[in-house]
Amino acid sequence: MKTLWLLLATALLPACAGIPAPASRLHAANELADAKGWRMERIDAGDFSLTAWRPERFVPSERLTVYIEGDGFAWITGSQPSPDPTPIDPLALRLALAQPDGNAAYLARPCQFAEAETRGCAQAYWTGQRFAPAVIEAAQRAIDVLKNRAGARRLTLVGYSGGGAVATLVAAERHDVDRLVTVAGNLDHRRWTALHRVSPLTGSRNAADVAGALGDIRQWHFVGGKDQVIPPQLAQSFADRFPAANRPRVIVEADYDHRCCWADGWSRLWQKTQFQPTPGAN
Repeated sequence: MKTLWLLLATALLPACAGIPAPASRLHAANELADAKGWRMERIDAGDFSLTAWRPERFVPSERLTVYIEGDGFAWITGSQPSPDPTPIDPLALRLALAQPDGNAAYLARPCQFAEAETRGCAQAYWTGQRFAPAVIEAAQRAIDVLKNRAGARRLTLVGYSGGGAVATLVAAERHDVDRLVTVAGNLDHRRWTALHRVSPLTGSRNAADVAGALGDIRQWHFVGGKDQVIPPQLAQSFADRFPAANRPRVIVEADYDHRCCWADGWSRLWQKTQFQPTPGAN
């Protein structure tokens, strides 16, 4: 885990200089959302209470895009899990707020931004079991709530980093998701842990295993050419599971890494997801 932790720590700099307390992280996220007129909501999602941000009012539309956060501040060191996985800088929230058109909402992962609501908050759910069946079921329930709030019929799911795995696993089980977008997404945690020579995510479902259920869903997988945490070959190996005529689009941003510069470039990148990709194109 040591090498991977060093990569993650590097990816989080400069945000990690003096790690803010969880309450400060929540306050910072609220400020980001408030600036766009969004409100926070706690959603009863079965085993967990999940935190979401959404517009005060949705515009009439049949489509909602739900952004799912990454793994957050999961580890303090290579062997010591964090006591609170609330992200230091919620990149998926920044993506949601940067979406240039259409209805969007943001969904945090279990125990992120939880404050006193710690139902189900065992460290396993942001370490080895971060993609456990209970985690995916909670996301399903929360997405149902957000969909109903928006009055939507169709869903686009966008997942950042580990949120890409959650989005993929959720999409495979639903009939209302017709677009799937990942940003530096962990689409095969078995390959990922083998690549970094770290312990397998025992108890977690693997996004790569559900590729066969995604054939009717348009997919775009954005990866950074300089990303050492989730390198481009992981997304490409996932795409290669599909027949050539129905292969997801893998879009490599050559100068991006695991965090830079997705939020700043999202308005431009978002436009690439608004058209049917040519099968197998990059």
